[in-house]
Amino acid sequence: MKCAILQPSYLPWRGYFDLIQRVDTFVFYDSVQYDKHGWRNRNRIKTANGPVWLTVPVVSKGNVAEGLLIKDVPIQNEKPWARKQLGTIRQAYGRAPFFDRYMPLVEEFLAEPPDLLAELTIPTTVALAKELGIERTFLRSSEIGIDGERTDRLIAILQKLGATRYISGPSARSYLEEDRLTEVGISIEWMEYDYPEYEQLHPPYEQSVSILDPLFMKGPEAAGLIP
Repeated sequence: MKCAILQPSYLPWRGYFDLIQRVDTFVFYDSVQYDKHGWRNRNRIKTANGPVWLTVPVVSKGNVAEGLLIKDVPIQNEKPWARKQLGTIRQAYGRAPFFDRYMPLVEEFLAEPPDLLAELTIPTTVALAKELGIERTFLRSSEIGIDGERTDRLIAILQKLGATRYISGPSARSYLEEDRLTEVGISIEWMEYDYPEYEQLHPPYEQSVSILDPLFMKGPEAAGLIP
């Protein structure tokens, strides 16, 4: 059984969904510490003025969710961030060929944002995967109930799920103890992110943008842009 374990992200890019479609079970790693400058609460879209960030404001001491697990990070819903963000998306993609098809889904999730970040990012990712024709078993690490540090926790989760193959993004090479997975009978496959270009509404072409971009531009054909 193939498995991937990755922190939930906001409106992820193509590579995230490529990873999902390569496995049988995908685990949202929501029981690890929130990283301030990562992709947990933000992503980019392409506009006439270049890539811009879509950011979900989070709440904690100093307005930084330091020390919190991803699953516990609250959204700062007192400000009308979601309405403004919807306006940014409409302005950027209102003329895109498949805007009318997918914008209602985005509006549905942002109409009344939940209190916790993970309750926004995880359901939206599952819904967007379905739009791409990707239906897998989705779990949260917080539901599995495994403790430990990095490789120890990773191995424990994989063993509990009965995984024999672990698929990971290339950034994990710097810390993942590959030999320890091999010792317990779990092989590793490393992702390589090399995707075909497609016509974007606002050139020049930019690969590292949210999956919303290929969906709005290519519609059902967006699935073909994920090998």
